[in-house]
Amino acid sequence: MRTLTAGAAAQVVLFMALAMFTGIGPSGMLTGIAYLVIGCAAITTGLRRYGATSFGPADLVTLSRAILIGGVTVLIADIPEPVSVAPLVVLATVALELDAVDGWVARKTGTVSPFGARFDMEVDAFLILVLSAYLATEVGPWVLAIGAMRYVFIVAGRLLSWLRADLPHSMTRKTVAAAQGIILVVAASEVLPPAGTVLILGLALAALVLSFGYDSIWLFRHREATSDVAAETAEEAPVRSTRRRILAGVGTGLACVLVLFALLAPERISQLTPTAFARIPIEALILAALVIVLPTVARRVAAVLAGLLLGVVLIIRFTDMGFNETLARPFDLVFDWSFLGPGVDYLATEIGDLGALFAVIGVILLIVGLLVGSVFAALRLSRLMATRRNTATRSVAVLGVVWLVCAVLGVQFTQGTSVASRHAAEGVYDDVKAVRAGLLDPQQFAQQASVDHFRYTPGAELLTGLRGKDVLVNFVESYGRVAIEDPLIAPEIDAKLDAGTESLRKAGFQSRSAFLTSSTFGGGSWLAHASLQSGLWIDNQQRYDVLTSGDRMSLTKAFKRGGWTTAGVSPQITQEWPEGEYFGYDRMYTANNVPYQGPTLAYSRMPDQWTLEHFYRTEMAKPNRAPVMAELDLTSTHSPWAPVPKMLDWKDVGDGSVYETATNGKRGKDFWPDPTKVKQAFGDSIEYTLETLISFIQTYGDENLVMVFLGDHQPAPIVSGEDASRDVPITIVAKDPAVLERISAWGWQDGLNPTPDAPVWRMSEFRDKFLTAYGPAKSGQLAHGR
Repeated sequence: MRTLTAGAAAQVVLFMALAMFTGIGPSGMLTGIAYLVIGCAAITTGLRRYGATSFGPADLVTLSRAILIGGVTVLIADIPEPVSVAPLVVLATVALELDAVDGWVARKTGTVSPFGARFDMEVDAFLILVLSAYLATEVGPWVLAIGAMRYVFIVAGRLLSWLRADLPHSMTRKTVAAAQGIILVVAASEVLPPAGTVLILGLALAALVLSFGYDSIWLFRHREATSDVAAETAEEAPVRSTRRRILAGVGTGLACVLVLFALLAPERISQLTPTAFARIPIEALILAALVIVLPTVARRVAAVLAGLLLGVVLIIRFTDMGFNETLARPFDLVFDWSFLGPGVDYLATEIGDLGALFAVIGVILLIVGLLVGSVFAALRLSRLMATRRNTATRSVAVLGVVWLVCAVLGVQFTQGTSVASRHAAEGVYDDVKAVRAGLLDPQQFAQQASVDHFRYTPGAELLTGLRGKDVLVNFVESYGRVAIEDPLIAPEIDAKLDAGTESLRKAGFQSRSAFLTSSTFGGGSWLAHASLQSGLWIDNQQRYDVLTSGDRMSLTKAFKRGGWTTAGVSPQITQEWPEGEYFGYDRMYTANNVPYQGPTLAYSRMPDQWTLEHFYRTEMAKPNRAPVMAELDLTSTHSPWAPVPKMLDWKDVGDGSVYETATNGKRGKDFWPDPTKVKQAFGDSIEYTLETLISFIQTYGDENLVMVFLGDHQPAPIVSGEDASRDVPITIVAKDPAVLERISAWGWQDGLNPTPDAPVWRMSEFRDKFLTAYGPAKSGQLAHGR
């Protein structure tokens, strides 16, 4: 065992050296770990099977060859990186040269043994398989037959007992076998022209076919009458009742399903297809090999730890599915805990406080159940493999060979779903990288936040191009690019926007539109608001918290410094909101301090028309007032997009009680989760809010009104689709021509409806561009701090 441990250490050193000098990536290193663990399991089982207690001198040479072949394996399996040919050829050549040494040492020292012969044979065969798999990707799939032929012969022997009989000594057979490795190394070295490479590989394959064919014919002619010529003693399981066998089988099956789901389950519900699970997870082979090698106590400890790890992976995987369904990205282990509170609040609005409480309890029980179930599954499977060690070892070895061949050849059932799976390990690796990036993010964000060209700009030099104007920045919940480009919902919304452009033009208003790329998707509206206000990319809660606890100038603060009265309207806020102080609002209107007497419409606490009407009456209708700048958050377009309020005459809005009946009467349960119906409901809500904004401008707008309205983020993937952009439309409307003249250099398009090729900025760019455009007319450039 000490010798095997030393060999494993040497293998690790070789892997590290290759990683240092050839740049082996995670894929190659994972393959190397699998090679090491499965190899140790196979050698341990072989020693036990042949009754060997230690390695002989020749076996040490063979072990050294196995270590070198491990290096060849990781170089070839380091997908998608190109193979480093020079070290591959050197390692393979040395391994082939040592093949002649181990036999000579065995004969000289008198240590020839059945174990040594089998060990030598398996090492030779694996090197040939690995090299042929690599050349199959360079020359053609037919080359794989050189390495696969012996393994096909072994599988056939499991079915036809006469193929397992001993063969007579043959120098021809040994010569053909030895030539295969040499020819494969020469072909891999790229010293021959392509035609020469194909020729020698073709000759090698032909010689191998003839050799195996001759041996098969000889075995068939000399087959014995009995069917147990090469039969091995079967591992006997204790006799149990039929009922117990059935229950044991069901338990084992469930354990396998749980483990395979943890290792193979995708991050998106749409990817839960049969082909997603028709794969070989390398992680399962590694864990199985460890169970085979470890003694009883260590095996149980390893099984418990592996079970806990699998449980954690399962929990993360389910969470990823949920986040991808709503936010189009996986769960972030550093930043996304902040979504738990809003998520529970959203549930409470949909199913009530009691329903939300039961949902939270259910989630907690599910988490505990996954952890406990995964531990029991790992313990059960580890016991099964320990009692059937020989069978387990053969199965792991065969599956390992199949996995390696599929990995090198890139075998896939569907595009992007490799049969040779590293899914769980890659997921853990990505999570670790994301955690590391998250932990380093504060330093990066501090560097970005330290740059603020307007930090010390005097109020007299800020927003001089908007003096006397009321500026309303309206965030339309979930108003994304999909609303004006999706073929199902865009025609009606585009018609609404185009008609609005004309009606506003007739009323003397002009408009310009483009796109902003939001810092979030499907939710997390506050991150988008902060990005636009601060001029920084706020894409996680940590950045938001740091921003709102600091003194960076927001867009609202710039207006306040310039002499405007400022206000914030956030009807979705129902609790204390200390972060709001950062933005610089003189007055804040939330669900807690407005006189709305109507019904709560799902997530939206009040209709957008009521929100705008109340703001006009409270702030804009005052006599002898200072100009107003406000951010208004319009939430009638928040999921589940029902019920949608009806558009009313502005004088009929009143205290909101009219909305007890003034809605379309729909509920989310009427159309969820049908994607087509959900899209239509989303489109209806967007039409309502756009009509509300256009009507507000027509009803209350004058030459001093500047209206900005934009989306905060795209809607959830059920509407936007998977892999959609983060772009949201943005529009500026004004009656005074001088206002839009200031932004003529932006290249924004005329009207309320930007076309697909309209300019696109990051949302964090808006603040500085806006302050520059409307700053002192002479500068035309950023006002630099003193």
